[in-house]
Amino acid sequence: MTGPNIRDYLLTKQYKNADNLNARIELHRRFSTNSYGWTRFVFDQMVATLPSDARVLEIGCGPATLWQANADRIPIGWDVTLSDFSAGMLDEARASLAESGRAFHFAEVDAQAIPYADASFDGVVANHMLYHVPDRDKALGEFRRVLKPGGTLFAATNGERHLIEFEELLRRAETPEGWWRMPAVTLDFSLENGGPQLARHFSDVELRPYEDALEVTEAEPLVAYVLSTSSAGRMTAERIARFRQVIEAEIATRGAVHISKETGLFVARP
Repeated sequence: MTGPNIRDYLLTKQYKNADNLNARIELHRRFSTNSYGWTRFVFDQMVATLPSDARVLEIGCGPATLWQANADRIPIGWDVTLSDFSAGMLDEARASLAESGRAFHFAEVDAQAIPYADASFDGVVANHMLYHVPDRDKALGEFRRVLKPGGTLFAATNGERHLIEFEELLRRAETPEGWWRMPAVTLDFSLENGGPQLARHFSDVELRPYEDALEVTEAEPLVAYVLSTSSAGRMTAERIARFRQVIEAEIATRGAVHISKETGLFVARP
């Protein structure tokens, strides 16, 4: 699924609202082994890098999880614009921040055609979204264009073996014909290949890894995760039951299902 097809799918199904994303976030929130959460880690990099009066633009903000989790840590002088290409996501972002006590700007924005002037922002945030962009090179050019001289891009993504055990669980639950394969997050922009892509637009690119894993002690959050993906339509009641049985057997034998995570943040400057 590429080009206009992937855009239509993301807008009308996967990210029409935050339900699917929230199911995946909840799995990580409850069962991650790193108690210093991802959103805190990302925000640390931003605060340590950006000036106290920074103008910040997030592209693909989703339900504004990053800002909701760090509302009490946002420097008083920051001017923050949260954008997404999904109007439904922006509605949820507004709702989630309504009681934050902070003022935010919200805008419906396509990463490939950002409607702001050159050199408008001190920081641009792209948190686990660049692998969804059809013309990533164009989007990165836009990120570079709207950054001020000395500005910083914070671009998060996953590695090639992210959640690899999850896929193995699904293989073990497959039919004899071997119909199933876990639809992994696209690796068009990954920890392994993201650096060279960024280097075409930014002179200084640094990868900051985030060490983590999942130790899952309940079956239902893993079932919910699968049902939040593009493969939900193939998950018949029989297949869901078989997948649940595999998970429950693993938990009964080992006490938990261990799932590796490979996640990190590129910090890039012009």
